[in-house]
Amino acid sequence: MTEKTQATRRRGRRPGGADTREALVNAAREVFVEQGYDGATVRAIATRAGVDAAMVNHWFGGKEGLFAEAVLKLPFNPKDVVERLLAVEADDIGEAIVRNFLTIWDNSRGGIFTALMRSVTSHEEAARALKDFFFKHVFTHVIAKLAPDNHEFRATLVGTQIVGMGMVRYVVKFEPLASADIDTMVAAIAPTFQRYITGKID
Repeated sequence: MTEKTQATRRRGRRPGGADTREALVNAAREVFVEQGYDGATVRAIATRAGVDAAMVNHWFGGKEGLFAEAVLKLPFNPKDVVERLLAVEADDIGEAIVRNFLTIWDNSRGGIFTALMRSVTSHEEAARALKDFFFKHVFTHVIAKLAPDNHEFRATLVGTQIVGMGMVRYVVKFEPLASADIDTMVAAIAPTFQRYITGKID
């Protein structure tokens, strides 16, 4: 193979193998984060991945299937999050929640959370995934162990706080909260989480 042929292949589109599938998932995650479900197009995702748009249908059956693979499948195990939260003392759970979630999200600049939030108004599955993650897979288990009463109501209160925090920090990026360090966020917000879980709410 000549150097010219090798260069041509490097500059051309990816072949239709497993690396194409991975490239599409990675590109889709980025585009969904930036544009939300409605704003993202198959062509834009394929272009970013360096593949033909037909590969989206080939591998995922269309944008819906790609969204499910790239966004609705969380890049971490909720059980691991629950285990970390329940490993702390009850009086420290507010701080643990804020620190854990901000650490996860900051590492990916909001990542999947941002993609879900940009898509919830137009994509029912995104809204369901967000709700299932926070309530079904995380907060229900934590609050059932630590809260004295009103478990479902307390879980909803915690959900409103953490979704709002994520929205302001990663989606609309209101300053100075968007760039505040985690310790500052913990000091300011953790007491509210703590009250919602173990304090009086009536």
